[in-house]
Amino acid sequence: MNDTNKLKIFNDPIYGFITIPNALIYDLIQHPYFQRLRRISQMGLSSLVYPGANHTRFHHALGCLHIMQKAIQVLRFKNTEISTDEENALYIAILLHDIGHGPFSHAMEHSIVEDVHHEEISLLFMHKLNVEFNGQLTLAIQIFKEEYHRKFMLQLVSSQLDMDRMDYLKRDSFYSGVEEGKINSDRLIQMMNVVDDVLVIEEKGIFSVEKFLMARRLMYWQVYLHKTSLVAELTLTNTLKRAKELFQKGISVNCSDNLQFFIQNKINLIDFTDIILDKFAQLDDTDIIGALKIWQNHSDFTLSSLSKMIINRDLLKIKMSEEKYTSAQVQDLTEQFSKHENFALLEPKYFIFKGKIRNQAYSKIAEPIRILKKDGSIEDVALISDQLNLRALSKQVTKYFICFPKVLIKS
Repeated sequence: MNDTNKLKIFNDPIYGFITIPNALIYDLIQHPYFQRLRRISQMGLSSLVYPGANHTRFHHALGCLHIMQKAIQVLRFKNTEISTDEENALYIAILLHDIGHGPFSHAMEHSIVEDVHHEEISLLFMHKLNVEFNGQLTLAIQIFKEEYHRKFMLQLVSSQLDMDRMDYLKRDSFYSGVEEGKINSDRLIQMMNVVDDVLVIEEKGIFSVEKFLMARRLMYWQVYLHKTSLVAELTLTNTLKRAKELFQKGISVNCSDNLQFFIQNKINLIDFTDIILDKFAQLDDTDIIGALKIWQNHSDFTLSSLSKMIINRDLLKIKMSEEKYTSAQVQDLTEQFSKHENFALLEPKYFIFKGKIRNQAYSKIAEPIRILKKDGSIEDVALISDQLNLRALSKQVTKYFICFPKVLIKS
C-alpha cells in the first residue's frame, strides 16, 4: 500500500503557502510531463535583460492553481454552484494550460516544430494523460476546448482576465523587478461574480481592472517585447533553423538525441503521435543550452557565430521604428556587410532581417471584460471606464524592427 502523503504544501515567494487540493492534482504534478516544466524558463531569454527572471513554468502553473482555488472559493461564497467535478476540472485545466511549452517557448514554435503552437501541444498532453488517468481529465479537456456549457469556467482558464494572466503579470513583475507590472490579484478575484454563467467584475473593482490592463501593456513593452529579449529570441530561432538547414545539406550537427530528432525531421501537428509527444516531453532548456555550447565550435561559421551570440550575450543590433523598414534597407545593409571580413563564411539572412511586433492590452473583438454595475446592468469595461487611456489600450500598436551586425553601426 502506498502511504505517500499527497496533501503537500509549496512555499511560494508570491503567494506564500500553496496547497495541493487532492491526490489527483498531486499525481498530475508528480507526472514526468509536468515535472519537465521545472526545466522550462517562464520568460525565455529575458534573463539576458533582467537577471532575476530565471523562474520556471512550474512556478507559474502552481501559482495559477493557487489563484484558481481562491476564485472558486469566492464564487461559491457568492452562491455560484460549482460541483466537485467542475472544481477539479478547473484545477486540471489551469494547471496544465502551459504543459505544451517547449524550451525557450516561442522560439521552438517557429523553428524546431512547424508552426505548432504550445496550446495545441498542451491539448495533446492532456489527452495522453487522460488515458493514463482513466478519463479523469475529460471535463477539464472540454473546458479547455470551449466545449463545456458553463461559459465562465472557460473565462477563468482563458480570457482577457484569466488566472493565467493574473499570475504571470504578478510573477514576472516580481522576478524581473519591473514595478510597473504589479497587479492586485486578490482584489480582482474578490470582485469576481457570475451572472447567467458569464464571468463579471463588480463595479467597485473597475479601478483594479484598469490597473491590470495598464500593467499588461507596460509589461509587454518593457519586458516581453524588450528589444534585447526580442533579438535574443530571434537569434535563437535562427540558430535552430540553421541547424536544421545544415542537416538537410548532409552536415552533421551534434546535440542531444531528442533535439536531434526534431532537427532531423519536419514535424507538423498531424505528426504528433504518442511516440513523438514523448520525445518532445524529453526536451527542455538544457538541451538547447547544451547544443549552443557545442555548436559555438561548429565548422559552419554561421551556426558557430549565432551560438556564440547567445552564449556570450553579444547580440545583433536592433533598431525600432514607427515606420516600416524596407527590403531596400535590408539589401543596403547586406551590401555594407559584404565589405567586412568573414562575410563569405556567413549567410546574411540569419544576421540581417526585419519584422514587426504588436501590442494590444485589451481587445474589443475578443470576449470582453464585463463590469456588473450597481443597477444590475452589464457593460464592457472599455465603454464605461472614465480613463481615456483604457480606450487607447484597445488599439493595436505596431512597431517595426530591423536587425544587423554591430559592425555596421555607423559612427
